[in-house]
This record gives sequence, C-alpha cells and structure tokens, in this order.
Amino acid sequence: MMRAVARLVPLVAATGLAGCIALPLDPAVPDFADDDLPPPAAVSLRGTSGGVFNAATTASLASDGRAFRPGDTLTITLDETTQASKRAGTSFKKGSDMEVAPGKVFGMNVDLDTAIGGSRSFDGSGASSQQNTLRGEITVVVHQVMPGGLLQVKGEKSLSLNQGEEILRVTGYVRQADIDTNNRVSSRRIANARIKYMGKGALSDSNQAGWLTRFFNSPWMPF
Repeated sequence: MMRAVARLVPLVAATGLAGCIALPLDPAVPDFADDDLPPPAAVSLRGTSGGVFNAATTASLASDGRAFRPGDTLTITLDETTQASKRAGTSFKKGSDMEVAPGKVFGMNVDLDTAIGGSRSFDGSGASSQQNTLRGEITVVVHQVMPGGLLQVKGEKSLSLNQGEEILRVTGYVRQADIDTNNRVSSRRIANARIKYMGKGALSDSNQAGWLTRFFNSPWMPF
C-alpha cells in the first residue's frame, strides 16, 4: 500500500506544478465598436438669412438615401470566403565509404581488412490548409467622413440565444461610390476591414480545451 502511495506522489506533484504554469494566451483583440460612445454629431450650420433651412442636416430632393454623413446608417453584406494551402517537402541523402588498403610492416604484408562506411538521410514533408466562410448582413453607423470622402463605419450585432451569445463586429472605410442605391455595400469593398465573429456561453465553452490539455499542447511540454 505504501509503495502505491509513493508512486502516486510524483504524479500528483507534477500535475500540481503543471497547473501553476502560465500558459501562453492569444493576443487580446480590441473591441471594434465604441459601445459606450455615440457617433459624432453633425456640425450644425446656422443660416445667415434667418431661415430654418440647414444645409448640414438636409438632404437634396434628388438624393437616393445613401449614407454620406456622420450618423447615417449603412447595411454591409458579409460575403467573405478565404482559402489558403501550403505544402513543403525536404529530402536529402549522403553516403561515404572508406577502405584501408593492405600494407607492409617491417617488410611483412599486413592485410587489415578494414572498411568504414556511413550514410545519412532525411525525408520530411508538411501540409497546411485553411478555409473560412462568412455570410450575413449587419447595419453599421458612419462615424466620420475622411478628407478624401471615405466613410469610417463601425457596427456591432449581438444575438443572445438560449445557451450563449453570438457577437459580430465590423469596422473599416467605405467609398461612397461603392454604395448601391439600396444603401448597401459588400464587405469585399471595405478598406482596412476588421471583422470579428465570436461566441460566449456554454456552446463556446464546450469547444475550448481544458487547462491540462492546453498544457500538453503548449511549448512548455518538452516531448
């Protein structure tokens, strides 16, 4: 009985030490949407004639309803598909042989019958592939109009389900010419686009490995 306990002590100690090791975490991803900050208010221009007309907040009768100023909304159609693959292979082989010829020692023939040979070879290969697809829609808000006419847009969509929460955040710069007459633009037309889709709750937690599994898969594991 004592021998069995003595064998378990090192295992328990190693497990405890493994729990104390700080595993490397993924870099923090900044929040894309300013949840607590409203979009910048449009500059109000006071009319010099004393009238109630304000050119800063009034659209033209010929306008088509597309977003063009801070505070306007814009619908982004998510159409993202990425696919990447990579293959690598390396192989080499090297061999060498050496023989000692018969010789004479003090006039007598000596045959050492010695031969030395060696060979080395290596063959390695690797392959990696990744594919992602994202479809959907999200309505964002114009936060700023850049000097060149680009619209800085930001938006967030949060969907609370029975067993979790799904969050989608989008930010980037949109050209006014890329917005169609229905006030929509494809996500492929967004410059400096940053799209974040994540989940919280029981469903997301079930897809995450435990701390001991992450330890064995971390660089701290020497084997």
